[in-house]
Amino acid sequence: MMHGDLPAHRFFPYLTWPMVEAMPDKDNVVIVQPIGAIEQHGPHLPLIVDAAIATTVVGKALTLLPETIPAYALPPLCYGKSNEHWHFPGTITLSAQTLRQVLMESAESFYRAGFRKLVWVNGHGGQPQVLDMAARDLHQMHSDLSVFPLFVWNVPNPAAEMLTPKELELGIHAGDAETSLMLSILPDQVCMDKAICEYPQGLPQNSLLSMEGALPFAWVTRDLTRSGVLGDATVATRQKGDRLLAALAQGWVEVIQEVHRFQQPSAWTKGKEGGD
Repeated sequence: MMHGDLPAHRFFPYLTWPMVEAMPDKDNVVIVQPIGAIEQHGPHLPLIVDAAIATTVVGKALTLLPETIPAYALPPLCYGKSNEHWHFPGTITLSAQTLRQVLMESAESFYRAGFRKLVWVNGHGGQPQVLDMAARDLHQMHSDLSVFPLFVWNVPNPAAEMLTPKELELGIHAGDAETSLMLSILPDQVCMDKAICEYPQGLPQNSLLSMEGALPFAWVTRDLTRSGVLGDATVATRQKGDRLLAALAQGWVEVIQEVHRFQQPSAWTKGKEGGD
């Protein structure tokens, strides 16, 4: 069963080439690419976390999506730019250049087939900048191609109600939220007896500089944690994960519907002056 959690009738690789060629209104068909990583997530979570979350959320969303909305999912792109974690065994990383090239060349294939709306659903926090630049470059090359470099967690969800303020700020990797979600998605692969709490060590105090935010400094994971965990995994529960998964899926139903309705702004072609 190659489609996994993705609904079979919306799994792009199950189509034949005549089906793709004959597809109506391809300008508004939404192609969804889950993107993750294979990287360490502490001693209690499997390496597949980011890819599993992105793919499962997309699958749940496409299952809930009204059948009137034409949308298809690709198999997950499991490898990402994970060099911040490469000191931990098991992490597999692409360079930024390689990831960008994979995104660019796969997008070109969809463009040649007539599709004009491509959504990247990214589950790994170490690569949004690569996706942003690739999306801009693709749209610059093809003005009628709309590319959406989106982060799976950025739809409305109840994390702020469920996590402590400290966890919301510093629990960015293998902490409460990711562990809870994995207890919902792949419970047999979560080793809660090995779950720990470890927050970033050595952060500058009373400083404008921060690990993430408006004025960040560059870091790799072993600068901040010995276990690979950045957060409190010990308080994770499946109940939290079920609630997060349901909210994320519903949020992505709304996003996919908005992408389907989206029309690329075109001030210049309408004869108006504009610019950055």
